[in-house]
Amino acid sequence: MRLSGSVFLLWLIFFGRNAVAQEQITLEQVVALALEKNYDVLLVKNSAQASSTDNSYANAAFLPSLNATGSKLWNKNNQKQILANDSLVERNGVRTENLQGSVQLIWTLFDGTKMFALRERIAEQEVRGSLNVKDQMVNTIAAVIVNYYNVVRQKQQWMALQEQISVNEERVKLATRKLEVGVGGKPELLQAKVDLNAQRTSMLQQETIIAQLKDLLNGLVGQQLPTNFDVADSIAINLNLQQSAIQSAVSVSNYSLLSAKEGISIARLSLRERTAEKFPVINFVSAYNFSRRENSLAINQFTPLFDQNRGFNYSFSATLPIFNGFNNRRLVQQARLNVARTELLYEQLKVNVDIGLRNAFVNYDNAKKVLLIEEENILLAKENVVIALESFKRGIATFIELRTAQQSLADGYNRLITARYNAKIAETELLRLNGALLK
Repeated sequence: MRLSGSVFLLWLIFFGRNAVAQEQITLEQVVALALEKNYDVLLVKNSAQASSTDNSYANAAFLPSLNATGSKLWNKNNQKQILANDSLVERNGVRTENLQGSVQLIWTLFDGTKMFALRERIAEQEVRGSLNVKDQMVNTIAAVIVNYYNVVRQKQQWMALQEQISVNEERVKLATRKLEVGVGGKPELLQAKVDLNAQRTSMLQQETIIAQLKDLLNGLVGQQLPTNFDVADSIAINLNLQQSAIQSAVSVSNYSLLSAKEGISIARLSLRERTAEKFPVINFVSAYNFSRRENSLAINQFTPLFDQNRGFNYSFSATLPIFNGFNNRRLVQQARLNVARTELLYEQLKVNVDIGLRNAFVNYDNAKKVLLIEEENILLAKENVVIALESFKRGIATFIELRTAQQSLADGYNRLITARYNAKIAETELLRLNGALLK
């Protein structure tokens, strides 16, 4: 027993040094890293930047298009002609060069206001992209809080095991003394050692759980946390959240709802675009043309050796869709159905958020009540262990009574730590649905 106790003491010293060497990371630091390095956030930001880029060029829909074309052609031909007076003209190796160039401007003056709807839709898409980024940030912050405090929870379990091990060590010492003076039995000592070893095993298992949870937390921040890091010892809980205040603000602060509402506006603008395609399109068209032709030989007296043309022209054109296989009607109907679909999705999401909010507050309210009970209960369990241990020292209580008190303390710690964690999860869910985590 002395050997195993020495080994355990050395192990505690080694682990304590590692714990001191670990850098403590606060929740705020992890959240800041997650908003900067989390891959889900980065992907949504990338999509939002694409929408922002489109919007920066949205006014280009009102500008004309200008295109230039040019070509140069070389020909070498053998030509033979019989004229009306029966004269024969024949030339071999006639070389010809053609140079052509054109600059054309097309300016859409009217397209049924489609260009206006397009510009508004692109602007709404940028707004929605920004809301999606905020929504992902809120979800990421919630995930970080849940994972961070899960590590804290398991750390508290580890600390509770430490306290219980110290009680078991004292119990082993007392059982050994009783056996030495002849007032105790060996089964009592053996059971005390078995219980102590069981708790040491639980301690090792707890360390494995903590290491795994730390890896999960590190994954949320793109593996940016230190190799060895520690978390806080306690779970901070806000016990003053009011359901009425959260419920009244959720429609204007929940970023998922706001994004879905923007989706309705985007769908309606797409419908405007499809409807505008029924109207005529009026364009202003202008071009500057240049052409030059050079012949090495004149086949007859009417063939020019050099011919050059250049000039400017302009016109107005109108295109009126008359019949295209009812394709435009189909597109308009599909756009209307898409508007109805986005409205249904918004209403569904709103119902889900309302239900989630009510359920979260029920969990939050019950977790607060359970927490108050368990905080009182742990004080009773601790006092009971102290009394049982002192009574065991004096021979008043049996080892079974002491073991029962120890088990009550272990169960009390489990319930208290779970109650704290559940209260924090419920609080986090309320703030996530309200969008307050980002604020």
